[in-house]
Amino acid sequence: MSTSVSTRRDKRSLDYAIRSGLAGGLAGCVAKTAVAPLDRVKILFQASNPDFQKYAGSWSGAYRAGLAIYKDGGVRGLLQGHSATLLRIFPSAAIRFMAYDLWRPMLMPTQSHETNSRRFAAGALAGMTSVTFTYPLELVRVRMAFNSRIGDKGGRPSFLRAMTHIYHESANSTLPSSSTSTTKHVFERVPLLNFYRGFTVTMVGMIPYAGTAFLTWDILRAHFYPITNDKSKRPNLVANLAIGAISGALSQTVSYPFEVVRRRMQVGGLTHPDRWLGWGETFRAVYASGGWRGFFVGLSIGYLKIIPMTGISFAVWQGGKRVLGV
Repeated sequence: MSTSVSTRRDKRSLDYAIRSGLAGGLAGCVAKTAVAPLDRVKILFQASNPDFQKYAGSWSGAYRAGLAIYKDGGVRGLLQGHSATLLRIFPSAAIRFMAYDLWRPMLMPTQSHETNSRRFAAGALAGMTSVTFTYPLELVRVRMAFNSRIGDKGGRPSFLRAMTHIYHESANSTLPSSSTSTTKHVFERVPLLNFYRGFTVTMVGMIPYAGTAFLTWDILRAHFYPITNDKSKRPNLVANLAIGAISGALSQTVSYPFEVVRRRMQVGGLTHPDRWLGWGETFRAVYASGGWRGFFVGLSIGYLKIIPMTGISFAVWQGGKRVLGV
């Protein structure tokens, strides 16, 4: 029955989009939960948290960093910031997958229109659509994960406390200068802008990340599992996991330097609360601290995280769509 329903359902309809979005949101939550401890360690490395720089640069360092977090805060320490992650990831993944299922038929209405450039564009547009609506939640998550001193100022940062700090950080700054007074004045008048630190680099970085992920997913699926009505020739769970994992590895590689810069800009309100860190300054700071290798710090743990996460998310998305009849 589900097959006939899926066949009849219009891929451009709102009903199809909502069902695809629900499947995508669930997929994102399952995948993110599976790799939450690795995600926190990676953020600490990327943002150059001073308490964890001694662990960066090796596979064993990720393990030792995770062990240090566990000794300091237990399982809750490893999952610090995960509440914000789940609040962000469900709408983020839901919008991304839903947008992809909307953009794809618009750009490729027939098989003759299926080119690699259009596949890349559909994925990039889906990622950019998602970021536009959910970026403030991403920033709150990073701030919560970045904080490594549990005992400071009343304990572990809550979601509400992190939001409040971000909202007021420019007004609370005691480091005004003539070169930054204009920017600081804008932040004081429009404090909501604080929730968009690093937004531009995130948006630009999303183009190669989401574009490459969906491009690879589409190419591999089309190559190994061409469209057919024969159920035995459709990709199973293991195949979807493998294709999703490869997609994640490639997308992570091409977009990682943007991610490092984005993390630095996102925590800029903590390291430079008096002003907004720009692209140029952040790039120079990353290069000065580690050369070209600085743009790939934490990439090894990024692979450990992104490969299973992307594989799980794509596989659960496909499974959820089947359950929901799309």
